Amino acid sequence: MFDQVNDIFQVTITPADLLRSLFVAFLCGLIVSWFYRKTYKGPGYLNSFVNSLVILAMITAVVIMVIGNNLARAFGLVGAMSIVRFRTAVKETQDIIYIFYSLAMGMAAGVGLYTVAIVGTIGVGLISLMLSRSSLVSPAKKDFLLQFNYKGNGDGEPEFMTVVNHYCKRSRLINAKSVGPDDAMEYSYNVGFKNQSQSTDLIRDLRKINGINHVNLFFDEEYF
Repeated sequence: MFDQVNDIFQVTITPADLLRSLFVAFLCGLIVSWFYRKTYKGPGYLNSFVNSLVILAMITAVVIMVIGNNLARAFGLVGAMSIVRFRTAVKETQDIIYIFYSLAMGMAAGVGLYTVAIVGTIGVGLISLMLSRSSLVSPAKKDFLLQFNYKGNGDGEPEFMTVVNHYCKRSRLINAKSVGPDDAMEYSYNVGFKNQSQSTDLIRDLRKINGINHVNLFFDEEYF
């Protein structure tokens, strides 16, 4: 019985294997984070998330090395990890994809498939970069970032939405926050114009609405 217990907790990994797997996982994590920076176009870019992709690949490699081919260790680690509760919501689909991307490359490094890890990291990253830059798969949209402050009475649909819908064929709220002591709200919309030449008309009509001020319109593809 004691021999079985010792076999469960025995980890047959040399220090050289550990360092080699960690280095490959670190290298793959750096490549994954680089591709993430090049392909991300959302409004909520976080350096902490990019750094976490590197650490995630290394942690996954360590976990895979600890598990090895021992089923008992696998169940033990699942039970230990179930204690942790992750409550941070991942809003962007691309973030979820890159989390699995980093996990998969860390797993490959952990089992010693270094060629698979490196080639897979570069291959998947290049395809991701190609899709993000391709107008065939992702048609380029001439979108704008519309920002303004608004203090309304809270009754029904805000008056500014009538103006936005009149000039824009699409609009998407990407941020709303309270500003100042008078309960005013700052809104940020991703908008696409029906006719781009009417952008100044949109700004002019929004400024006419009672309660609206600080209207700004930006075009920067990094927002989208």
